[in-house]
Order: sequence, then C-alpha cells, then structure tokens
Amino acid sequence: MSEFKRLSVIMPLYNAGDDFVACMNSLVAQTYPELEIIIVNDGSTDKSPEIAARYAEKYAHIQLLHQSSAGASVARNRGLEAATGEYVAFVDADDIVYPDMYTVLMKMAQEDDLDVAQCNSDWCIRSNGHTWPSIPVERQGSTGVMRGPDWLRAALATRRWTHVVWMGVYRRTLLNQTGIRFIPGLHHQDIIWSTEFMFNARRVRYTQQPLYKYFIHEQSVSRQRRSGDRNVAYQRHYIRITQLLEKMNRDYADRIPIYPEFRDQITREALRVCHAVRKEPNEETRQKIIHEIFNSGTHRLMLRNTRSLKLWYQVLLWLTRLYCWRNRKTGVRRLLSLK
Repeated sequence: MSEFKRLSVIMPLYNAGDDFVACMNSLVAQTYPELEIIIVNDGSTDKSPEIAARYAEKYAHIQLLHQSSAGASVARNRGLEAATGEYVAFVDADDIVYPDMYTVLMKMAQEDDLDVAQCNSDWCIRSNGHTWPSIPVERQGSTGVMRGPDWLRAALATRRWTHVVWMGVYRRTLLNQTGIRFIPGLHHQDIIWSTEFMFNARRVRYTQQPLYKYFIHEQSVSRQRRSGDRNVAYQRHYIRITQLLEKMNRDYADRIPIYPEFRDQITREALRVCHAVRKEPNEETRQKIIHEIFNSGTHRLMLRNTRSLKLWYQVLLWLTRLYCWRNRKTGVRRLLSLK
C-alpha cells in the first residue's frame, strides 16, 4: 500500500477463530479516516486467513501479509516494516476496538505532538461477559503531557497498569530512530517493548476513557495451564524478562531517572516465578523451577532491585520459602543415600 496514512494498525493473526470477525468489524467501523490495517498471518491453520483475505479484497485500506509460523513478535516486526503511518498501533485478533478509539488517540497525538497517546481499556471475561476497567479512575485519571519515564512511573505506581501495546498509538519515527522492536520467541514481549519505548518518549498523554476491549479466555498465553517441562520453560521467559529489564535500567541510567518503581517492577516480574513454584503440584517440576531461580541468579536480582518496604517483606518471605523447599528436597535425598 503506497498511499500515506496517518495511522497504521498492525495485527498478528494466528488461529483467531470466530472471534476474528468481531475484531475486524470493529476495525472497519473506526471513525478515524486516515487508517491502514496490516494483518500479518502467522501460519494460521484455521479459516482466519480466508476471512482476512475477504476483508482485504473488500477494503482498500487493509493489506494481508503471510509468514510461516514465527510468533507474534516476528509478525509485529513484519507489520512495522510494512507500515506507512506517522503513528502505529497494535491489535490482538480476538479483541475489539471501540469505534472512536483512533479518532480520540490521534486527536490527542496531533494536538500535543505526542510520541505516545495512551488510553484505558476494558477487560472482559469472555465466558460470562463480566467487564471492568484496566485502571480504575481513582488510581489514575487522565493526564496532561508528561515525559515517558514520568508517565511509566505513575502508571506502575497504580499497580493496575499492564505492559500491553494495544492501549496506545506510537510515533513511528521514534521506533525507527531507536530501533526498538519486539523480541522473537519471548512470551510477554510487550513488557520489554513498552518499557523501552517509554524510556525514549519525550511527550506522553493518557486518557482514562476505555477505548479497547480485551477478552480473557482460557486460550490466552498467560492463562494456559502448564505442567512439567512446559511450565519450567514458560517460567524461563519471566526470568529472561527480569534480566532484560535490569539491563535496560543500567543502559539508560545516564539518560533518564531510574525511579524506584522501575526497579520494583523487576522484582514483581520475578515474583511471578516464585508464585509458579507454589502453584505447581508436581514436586519434581517445583524443584526444577527453584533450580532455575537460583541458577539464573534471580534471587540476587530481587535483592538488588527491591526498593519498597512492602516488596522487601515479600522478597524475604519468598526467598526463605525457596531455600527451605530446596533444602528439604536435598535433605530427603541425603537421608535416602544413608540407608
């Protein structure tokens, strides 16, 4: 698509099923006129590519790209390379976008020359329709223009803001200047991408208005039940995220303030792995995850980065538990070897 558009919306597509139609209908119903939609089919094996092709044939501002199954990160990067918009946005193929989302965000972006215009979102349990705002207004209301690190600090302090890329529009030239891209193969890569973008953003503004609807269902990556080595492998993603966040803080320390909230978020991500140990019913798998925590130095990483007193208590409690659980297993093995 050669015609310049103000906004490029990028959507990775992989086996979205029946939910994909509702998502596409919400996109073609957008009130913002200067829009291109880039769908990157990531090797889908259901009818999603056929549905996407029909929309691309019907609407001139929709293009469909194909790639072998390589994951959402690679699909988003492919979309970024194809984008022509002044700004880019991201959509998940099983969610919906409210009709005026991009009209509202692009008006904000253009009026205030923003690097990021960000909104609130609604979270909805697909099975029963229960819906609630991602960030309650009492935790964070609409803001004026802020520097990216300052907004990230405020957002993290709400304890309800999530590192998702679909709650905003982002200046494409800033992405190209910094070379920020999604990390192939990393689950929850939004955490790293959104953190680094905010570290580089000069002008950010947030509206408390929910403009995006995110559906929670059992097929979501974060809600899938994993056991055995699959669970161990999944926890390695969070361990890597904590390492990347710590490295990012070091790399940017001479350019932006590294607020306590930036260090605490590293610990909070690491604590997800600790909670996974508690939830894992298989003792052998529990010990493997504990081994990953200590072998990777995640226990020391938490001690280095924790800043709040409440979080300190949680870290010390969890490390005590992990040491006891690990030593209990070692003690049992020693007893058995003596018999």
